Amino acid sequence: MTTRGKTTLKTKKLLSRLWHPWWFVLGAAFVGAVGAGVAWGIWKNLCAGDACPSIAQIKTYEPQQTSKLLSWDGRLIAEIGFERRTPISIHALPPYVPQAVVAIEDHRFFDHRGFDPRGIARAAFGKLTGRSLGGGSTITQQLARNVFEDEIGFERRGFRAYMRKLKEVQVARDLEQSYTKEQILEAYLNEIYMGRGYGFQNAARNYFGKSVTDIDVAEAALLAAILNMPGLYDPFRSPERAKRRRDLVLSRMADEKYLTDEEAERWKAAPLPQREPDGTVVSQAPYFTEWVRQILDSRFGDEIYRNGLRVYTTLDVDIQKAAEVAMDSGFAAIEADPIFAHRKYEEFDTVQAFPRETPYLQGALVALDPSTGDVRAMVGGRDFGHSKFDRARLAHRQAGSSFKPFVYTAAIAAGIPASHIVEDSPIAYPQVDSTVWEPSNFDPEFKGLITLREGLYTSTNMIAIKLGWEEVGIESVAQTARRMGIQTEIERYPSTTIGAAEVIPIQMAEAYSAFPAMGTKVRPFPIVRVEDATGKVLWEPQPERSQVLDSLVAAVMVTMLEDVVTRGTGYNAIRLVAGLPREVPAGGKTGTTNDGTDVWFVGFTPDLLAAVWFGMDRPQPIFKLGRGRQATGGGLAGPVWGRFMKQVYYGSEPVEGGPPAAEPALPLPTGWRMPEGLNTALVDRRTGKLASRWCPVEDQYLEYFVPGSEPTEYCGISGLRRLIPRRSP
Repeated sequence: MTTRGKTTLKTKKLLSRLWHPWWFVLGAAFVGAVGAGVAWGIWKNLCAGDACPSIAQIKTYEPQQTSKLLSWDGRLIAEIGFERRTPISIHALPPYVPQAVVAIEDHRFFDHRGFDPRGIARAAFGKLTGRSLGGGSTITQQLARNVFEDEIGFERRGFRAYMRKLKEVQVARDLEQSYTKEQILEAYLNEIYMGRGYGFQNAARNYFGKSVTDIDVAEAALLAAILNMPGLYDPFRSPERAKRRRDLVLSRMADEKYLTDEEAERWKAAPLPQREPDGTVVSQAPYFTEWVRQILDSRFGDEIYRNGLRVYTTLDVDIQKAAEVAMDSGFAAIEADPIFAHRKYEEFDTVQAFPRETPYLQGALVALDPSTGDVRAMVGGRDFGHSKFDRARLAHRQAGSSFKPFVYTAAIAAGIPASHIVEDSPIAYPQVDSTVWEPSNFDPEFKGLITLREGLYTSTNMIAIKLGWEEVGIESVAQTARRMGIQTEIERYPSTTIGAAEVIPIQMAEAYSAFPAMGTKVRPFPIVRVEDATGKVLWEPQPERSQVLDSLVAAVMVTMLEDVVTRGTGYNAIRLVAGLPREVPAGGKTGTTNDGTDVWFVGFTPDLLAAVWFGMDRPQPIFKLGRGRQATGGGLAGPVWGRFMKQVYYGSEPVEGGPPAAEPALPLPTGWRMPEGLNTALVDRRTGKLASRWCPVEDQYLEYFVPGSEPTEYCGISGLRRLIPRRSP
């Protein structure tokens, strides 16, 4: 054998000894020990310092007391405080109340020590198989999250999300060490968000009109059903869904031997509550309530929680209900579309909290009186229990075409009439990064020469871009929007003219209020007055009005925005789909961003204005791309706005499986309050000039003008002169 062969053989023998299976075992054991040590160190130091609430904090925690909020006409709408709860002892409850909760939320509650690996495994298996098998959080974990969410944190993604979950488990274990099971369950029943207040006592009064000590088994099961997802299982808004969930609770109670099968079936036959109790908290406006609380806290401090003040708000309960019904219909319609691209709200069937972003479709609606700024209704999100982030007041979203009225307003204010002609044709603008911006219209066909009026009601991008960037100037557009109420950043780019800027729904409502109010903008506000316990007025804020447009400019814009509803991008949605009769004068603007990520409709009648927005919290297209169509403001937000206004002015009929009948909240408006001095003239829509007998009659229409902006030439005259030879002198 050669020397090289001997060396190779020795090397193989050495390697065989080094790669002995025992070395794998020892190596794996070493790695495992190190990993276990690291994990143990992370676990022990997870709540070091003030990272988690201490056991002493948990033991000394006491919920605060409440105050009363009233609607504008004196109806109780909410109890407000640091913690809006009415605590009750678990020993005062019928035994089937806590039994219903344990059966549906955490049937191993009395067997675990705050953390249930079986529940985690069941929830994980459900996600893998696409089935709803409940969540993995125990009642103790839910209590830890609800009471100490500020200390534990809100993260829902990435490494921090895992750390938050581990913190939650540690706090749950501390709770289990500090409290008995009965005390934990009692705290949970008093802390949980129930849609109409916090805790089972408030919920019983607001759903049944009685104390929780007086409810029966079916009512207890319904409350246990509601706490899972208050927005989804409200019996007055979704009775069919609420009954299915209640019956599931009753079945689970039978599975856990709290009821016999016969008893469960008998209670399933019990009817749901048919009408909201009188004199109780009937509003579903938690985002509005929280806004009011923040304002009062900054002005009165702790006084608002301990001195029994009565706060009259601007909220109209009937208009708020109409807003909720309309938004619910919008959510349902969008999620039912086969090209909806995301997880649905009803898939999140366990009590949980998100910081700001939820993974399902969101929306917002804010409605106000354009003459006073009184906020009549506000929906800041889909589920206050899931996410307290108020999208109506705080969400920055691209405006899309709903920004275009500011471009046209700047033009009318600059003396450019609505009959002015701009060519709808391709454009290309060089950018600072050497690229070229080549925008397109939603409709691929170019229209050629059209008036500003037609450009707005057809929402033609090229007209808004050329008008705002080339003729009026982007600085004038930005200053107009700012003056009217848009406080977010407005970048000076060509794309700003078609809505690239981010805006906030309530600021859009404020800016649009200048149109029906004929130039006077009002700041939206939720409080009418605050009284002490004796009725003495402590604070009576006055409307903040400012003249931001010439009244004649606003009047011309009203007529142009009215065309959006009568024959433009909002016609099908509002007059046909929603069925808002023509006798209700209305104007507004649709809004759609690239790929249908954000959809809007901001519109008004003479006495009510509303902004509607839909989108995902983390901006992304609502519908799957490449499926032949995308989400639009006219298709999704417009019908919701129309249904809302229709119920406000006409009421509603009862719908099987839906909300009960509703009376009209407002009388029909009589018409626009137009200022004096507006001029009118017949013009030719092909040329923008005054109509004459030398132009087609079908192209003539009546246009409105700020005095001095009317055309002076007649259509067809110049061409006619060229055909007539001059006479000899």
